[in-house]
Amino acid sequence: MTDIDSDRIARLNDFVRRMNAVDRDLSHKVVRPKDAATLILVDRSGSVPKVLLGKRHARHKFMPGKFVFPGGGVDPTDKAMSFATALDPQAEMRLMQRFHKGSPVRARALALAAVRETFEETGLLLGQRGEAKKTPAGAWSEFAQHKVLPDLRNIHFIGRAITPPGRIRRFDARFFTMEASAIAHRIEGVTGPDAELVELVWMPLTEAKQLDMPAVTGVMLEELDGRIADGFGHALPVPFYRVVRGSFTRELL
Repeated sequence: MTDIDSDRIARLNDFVRRMNAVDRDLSHKVVRPKDAATLILVDRSGSVPKVLLGKRHARHKFMPGKFVFPGGGVDPTDKAMSFATALDPQAEMRLMQRFHKGSPVRARALALAAVRETFEETGLLLGQRGEAKKTPAGAWSEFAQHKVLPDLRNIHFIGRAITPPGRIRRFDARFFTMEASAIAHRIEGVTGPDAELVELVWMPLTEAKQLDMPAVTGVMLEELDGRIADGFGHALPVPFYRVVRGSFTRELL
């Protein structure tokens, strides 16, 4: 094991300790986690990889003022959206692991949800130019209008984390990443003082880790850093964070 690997493991262990240290109000009834998806856009065109983060509005009840990646819950329309290319078989296989009633359709919906949520929160349409055979209503109509089809082959599945019991909101979140070159079009005015994300920043990975962010966001930045160092391939194992017998654990899918 190299010193870099040892340092990375030490930082991951520190993040896990932080997640375990967060207070949980166990008076709440058990809430079933909601399937969710998050997308980390990474720009590797320069000498140092940069990632896109958004700062949440200070008036939000949920994670006010924190820097996060765009993301949110899966919508029924996500299953119906057309796409240019299919998920990589390795990504699809890992998405279906430990997934109750998982299927290729539901795995694809998770990746599509990440693309849709990224558009809704940043105005960025990700994919390649093309005509959609089928376009659901809502945010997906913007993709059809601008002739952009999601390119799922280039989405990497890099992590999964389930919010621990005792929280009012719980998510079974899948974290994806995609190259910034996938940006096909941008709608202006989506972020701003009255929006969910008040600003967007592209930051080098090392600097991004110093921002005020949820512990799980820091964990996934660390995982992304390691993944880039290991070749950024679809065949790499995917970490799965969840609470087992009262403590956060990290398992590889």
